[in-house]
Amino acid sequence: MAARLLDGVSVATAIRAEVAPGVAGFTSKRGRPPGLGIVLVGNDPASEVYVASKLKSAGEAGLRADLHRLPAAASLADLMAIVDQLNENDACDGILVQSPLPEAMGVDAERRVFDAVRADKDVDGFHPINVGRLVQNRATLVACTPSGVIELLERSQIPIAGKRAAVIGRSDIVGKPMALLLLHRHATVTVCHSRTANLAHVVSDADIVVAAIGRPGFVTRDFIKPGAVVVDVGTTPVSDRATIERLFPPGSKRREAFERRGQLVVGDVHPDVAEVAGALSPVPGGVGPLTIALLLKNTLLAAQARASV
Repeated sequence: MAARLLDGVSVATAIRAEVAPGVAGFTSKRGRPPGLGIVLVGNDPASEVYVASKLKSAGEAGLRADLHRLPAAASLADLMAIVDQLNENDACDGILVQSPLPEAMGVDAERRVFDAVRADKDVDGFHPINVGRLVQNRATLVACTPSGVIELLERSQIPIAGKRAAVIGRSDIVGKPMALLLLHRHATVTVCHSRTANLAHVVSDADIVVAAIGRPGFVTRDFIKPGAVVVDVGTTPVSDRATIERLFPPGSKRREAFERRGQLVVGDVHPDVAEVAGALSPVPGGVGPLTIALLLKNTLLAAQARASV
C-alpha cells in the first residue's frame, strides 16, 4: 500500500494564515511592518530562486523585506559590513544571510557570519546563543527547516513521544537542531552520519526517519521499517540523466519534468520508499514550503520580542 503523503504546502498555508494577524497587529501598533533583511552574495542559481521565493512570501505576508546584494568577488569584510548595518537598523527585525557563501570567503565564513548576526535578529536560529537556548529547550528563534519538520509531524497527527527517531545528517543547520527538537518532544533519537556503521540497519529500527544529507535517492526501502514515517529534507538539483533514470521510471511525471527542464530537484529518499513507509513527505511539496513559512513566523517573533524589550 502506498504511503500517506504529508502535505507541506497545506501546513505552510495554515502557518502563514496564523502569522498574518500578528503581522497586521504589529504594523498597526508600531507604525511599521516587521522587517527582514536578506543578504545574497554572488549569483548562485539555486540561491537566486530561494531568495526570490522568500522575498515574494514576505511581501505577501505584509512584512518589509529588503534584499542586499554583493558580487561573488566580495570579501568577507564586505559582507560583515552589511551585517553590521542591519544589526544597527531598528527597522530590521530579522537578518538572513543566504547560504552557501562563495568558497573564496574561507571555510569558516558561514560560522563567522552566524556569530556576527545579533542573536535577537537571528531568524535562521544559527547564533550560538540561540543554539544554546535550543539545547535547554527555551529557544524562541529555532532553525526554520527543523521547525518545519516538527510542524509537519504535529499538524499531521504523527505521534512523536515515545517513538524511535533516526536523523540522517549531523549538520548545524538541520541535523543537530532536528535531533534536539525531537528529543524535546520525548522521542528516543539516533543521529546517523557518514561514519555510522551499518547505517541502513540502524535506521531500520526507527519509527520516524528524517533524511538530511543531500544525496539524491540515498535512503532506499532497505532503510525503512514497514509503516515508518519518513521526512525527506533533501533538495539537490540533478542534471545527470543516469541519476534520474535510476530513480524515476519512464513515463513518470518526474521523468517527464526532467525531459522538459534538463534538471530536477531530488530528495534524499528513493521513490520506492513510498511502498514501505506509512507516511512520507515528498520532494517537492514537503518540507520546502514550511522552511519559508517558519522564516516568516520567526521574523514576526523577533519583531515582537524586540518591541517588548
